[in-house]
Amino acid sequence: MPETVHHRGLDAQGCIEREGALGRIPHAFRPVVTAARDRLIDLYGGRLDSTYLYGSIPRGTARVGRSDLDLLVVTRQEPTEEDRSAARSLGEALDKEFPEIDGVGTLLYGRTRLLSEPETYDLGWFLACLCTPLLGEDLAEYLPRYRPDSLLARETNGDLALLLPRWRERIATVQDTDEARRPLVRFMSRHLVRTGFTLVMPRWNGWTSDLGEMAGAFGAYYPERAEEMRAAAVLGHEPTGDAGVLRSYVDDLGPWLAEEYARVHGVKAPRPDDIA
Repeated sequence: MPETVHHRGLDAQGCIEREGALGRIPHAFRPVVTAARDRLIDLYGGRLDSTYLYGSIPRGTARVGRSDLDLLVVTRQEPTEEDRSAARSLGEALDKEFPEIDGVGTLLYGRTRLLSEPETYDLGWFLACLCTPLLGEDLAEYLPRYRPDSLLARETNGDLALLLPRWRERIATVQDTDEARRPLVRFMSRHLVRTGFTLVMPRWNGWTSDLGEMAGAFGAYYPERAEEMRAAAVLGHEPTGDAGVLRSYVDDLGPWLAEEYARVHGVKAPRPDDIA
């Protein structure tokens, strides 16, 4: 029987394979993952539905002292401000205690929101394809399989035009230092690269979370913007605090990308509480 060949992150049926696994977590990061798991149980108790890892740690590509710990926490009811504050405090404590990580990012959503119809091709896809189960029931069982098509492209990143004004506000109010701007450069660089990739994803016909590969796929279809996207991919890993980079994102690359995205895939269906 011939061996099944998986192509560009897709299974034999052309659906996006789930990336990451607990077995891929590098040894250096296992203590912080264990601590996060145990403390989330203590913190939320019976209110906790399930918890997931995402990002470089479950993909096995994390770098000691450079990578952050990314968590998706699902509560049985919609999370309260107290829940969000507790998640922030936990992240700050883990970051201080474990030098192996450079920060903790925690997404907090209620089960009903994640499994709602409007989120099927956004948060639902994110959970089912990019998140690795850590605690509780795996909600991916209630979600469809996903293909790298135009519907997925529109519902994941088709809201860049709405985000750009908020990005401008953040740039205008951030402290005028390289250190303060560096996280913004990292965040916006990654967001733009991922948006550029999902713009071409249906034509490329696959999925990757590697920023360099994303930029390369984009550049094959938009060579006139390829160098900018490659530079953004580098800054997504090694950000500077250059204010000029941020201005170029919101004045040039971002607006162009938002317009082209709307032309090709349309605009993401609105969410009542979208935040940048």
